[in-house]
Parts: sequence; C-alpha cells; structure tokens
Amino acid sequence: MKYFFLTEGWTVGRVWGVGGLWNALAWRREPEIEKMNLAIIEQGEKMWLYRVEDAVLMLEVKPLPELVPKESSIGQVLIKRLMNSDQVIEWLCTLQATCEIGRDRRR
Repeated sequence: MKYFFLTEGWTVGRVWGVGGLWNALAWRREPEIEKMNLAIIEQGEKMWLYRVEDAVLMLEVKPLPELVPKESSIGQVLIKRLMNSDQVIEWLCTLQATCEIGRDRRR
C-alpha cells in the first residue's frame, strides 16, 4: 500500500497506474483509495491520510468547487511522490502538528 496526505476540502480526480491513466473499464474496477481515520493539523490546515493500492503511481487532486474562490489560480495538483508506511510514521514523528484520530470518515 501507498499513502498520501490531502488537505480537507480537496478531492481526488484522475488516477494513473502502471499502464497510464486509470481505465475502470479495462481494470473492471475503480482504484482502491481509502480515506484513513487519521488527520493532522499543521499551521491551521487539516490534512487527512489516504491509502491507495500499489498499482497507483500518481493522483490528480483538486479543491472542491464550492471551496475555491473565483480569483484562485489553483485548478489541480499532481501527487507524484506517494509514501510507504515507514515514511508516513517517520514523517509523523518529525512533525510539530496536532494529530486527530477518528473525527471524519467521509471521502
């Protein structure tokens, strides 16, 4: 499994796997992406931990439309560096942030 943190109010868009852009018809399923029961708050920003299957190589993430100011220039961001579980634990141990567990399971 691989992991990434995503700011609250952002959502996953397109997903790339080993064969390029994820094709649900070819794979016969959507990619496994699960919002975990752990969030951190760093500098007032809440970020949720997500888990994805190993076949996922890259994700497009974007803010929810209702949360984007009209003058914002941010449309989407690509996450290319997914973490393994050891990297997540190491990162959490070096962080000076508040950790929340079990507050929100919505995707």
